[in-house]
Amino acid sequence: MLWSLLGIVVGLAVLAYAADQFVMGAARIAARLRLSTVLIGAVVVGFGTSAPEMVVSGLAAAQGSLDISIGNIVGSNIANLTLVLGAAALVVPIVVGSPTIRREVPLSLVAMITLALVVQNGLTTVEGIGLLIALVVFLTWIIVSSRGGDEELSAEVEDLLTGEPAPLPPEVLRTLLGLAFTVGAAQLLVTSAVAIAERFGVDQGFVGLTLVAIGTSLPELATSMQAARRRDTDLIIGNLLGSNIFNSLAVAGVAALVAAPGQSPDPTLTGRAIVVMLATGALATFAMTSGRRVVRYEGALLLIVWMATLPLLA
Repeated sequence: MLWSLLGIVVGLAVLAYAADQFVMGAARIAARLRLSTVLIGAVVVGFGTSAPEMVVSGLAAAQGSLDISIGNIVGSNIANLTLVLGAAALVVPIVVGSPTIRREVPLSLVAMITLALVVQNGLTTVEGIGLLIALVVFLTWIIVSSRGGDEELSAEVEDLLTGEPAPLPPEVLRTLLGLAFTVGAAQLLVTSAVAIAERFGVDQGFVGLTLVAIGTSLPELATSMQAARRRDTDLIIGNLLGSNIFNSLAVAGVAALVAAPGQSPDPTLTGRAIVVMLATGALATFAMTSGRRVVRYEGALLLIVWMATLPLLA
């Protein structure tokens, strides 16, 4: 029992640090390859912070723990739009630019609705392929729609990548090591989470929705808090919405492709948890689009909502 708890703590700590290094390395490589700052902010950073969800959910699904996999995806989406956005808004009011409202906000909502529909009868290989195709379509739309530029987001990405451009080989090594340690920490986290669930007789889905989801959302939280302290608010919104798009389409798609056959998700995951995810998505969207900013009292409300949802997920 003690070893399982230690595995959770070590797994979460290594996961958070390794994922942060992976994101930073990937962003710097993208900058060296002269990708646009808008593309780095909207895709590389936002999707890169979802690497823990991808690895954890993929490993869990492949090892027969589909409930942890789906719980992690749904729980991470909830945490991003309540815990992470709320915490960042307490540091500084989050201004939401009009390109984000036109581009990432609707795509994030559509992605979560798509996930909600797909998981109702479990995840099949065909559905996994469909989700990955949808991801390609969404990415294409983001790239095409950002060709006109987004000056605010571009400035904030340049702020994230301050300093002289780093040599490419060290950044490639940073990215690969970050990914390798992310995989190792994810395996430790999944193994420990399954052991904890079995020891206390708790549903694996609940463990995925809460403990695992919070852990895999730590990179989004760390990136958002750093951006909030620099007042890079467009980067915060792009990071969170990009992460939710990636979770709902790429992470769920990969989980569907690698899932061991014959697994059926817990009805709580496909029912109550999905309703909570969509409700928090609607609430966060309202906060972002009403006045085009998330102010401190709205951030506090989002944190209260996150805490209130935890009993509903049991």
